[in-house]
Amino acid sequence: MKKNKIVQLLRYIITFSVVTIAIFLGMKLWQNYVDSPWTRDGRIRADITLVAPDVSGLITNIYVKDNQYVKKGDKLFEIDKKRFEANLQRVQSIVEVKKAQYLMKKAEYDKRIKGDDSIIPKDVKDDAKYNLLMAKEELNEALSKLEITKLDLQRATVYAPTSGWINNLLLKKGDFIKQGESHISMLNENSFWVYGYFEEHKLTKINIGDEAIMNPLGTDLTIKGHVQSIATGITDRDNKIGKGLLANVNPSFTWVRLAQRIPVRIAIDEIPENYILRAGVTCTIEVVKKGKNSKEQTL
Repeated sequence: MKKNKIVQLLRYIITFSVVTIAIFLGMKLWQNYVDSPWTRDGRIRADITLVAPDVSGLITNIYVKDNQYVKKGDKLFEIDKKRFEANLQRVQSIVEVKKAQYLMKKAEYDKRIKGDDSIIPKDVKDDAKYNLLMAKEELNEALSKLEITKLDLQRATVYAPTSGWINNLLLKKGDFIKQGESHISMLNENSFWVYGYFEEHKLTKINIGDEAIMNPLGTDLTIKGHVQSIATGITDRDNKIGKGLLANVNPSFTWVRLAQRIPVRIAIDEIPENYILRAGVTCTIEVVKKGKNSKEQTL
């Protein structure tokens, strides 16, 4: 009988111990889940260059395809050059005329200025000098127009301003494109980084230079990086102006407070072999190792 009581007591002790340990581990896991600096809200991003022509016209040739990799200086597309070539010939003709007029005015001026003052009045010499200056200004203006015309012809062919990938190509032959109008975007090579949106109460555990591990959604791959900067401000959604210039504050429940998300920029240091970075991909981010504790926002 006494032995049975001892066995029963041991069972109670073991059960109590297991439950206590389970509760303790559960609390630790929950605390780590809530407080540790990690987030599922991460985005791979890259610098984007918007390509726009410096002249307007019809598209005659397109040398690239959507999602194609190009190097800096590669041809992207070409605008009809006929109008620019005709305009170049016209301006060249004007330059030749202005040159001839300038030479004629210069010869006239040289003749007048060398003449005897008793024969050629001073106002005649002044007129010759004025005409020479005007002819020179007109020639310089024509030469400037010639340079601009040559530049327009040259820029009818659009080249890649940087190395990277063509993205969302919408151009096709025959389209009319306007000066400064972007129809091609490029993802710049070697410009990828990650933006992690961390809850505000986790920022105290994140420092500039901290090591970060990122896992793209749907893969078991690991990207390594480090914290490069932390945003110093986000939009205050309650800071609105209502009628009469009064503050328009949204009511909120005092027992439910959603933490704000603060952007943290993470530089990419190492990527898995054969993995292609793609802007916009979601990833999980965990800050795992402390770097230098600095108030600076860039490294």
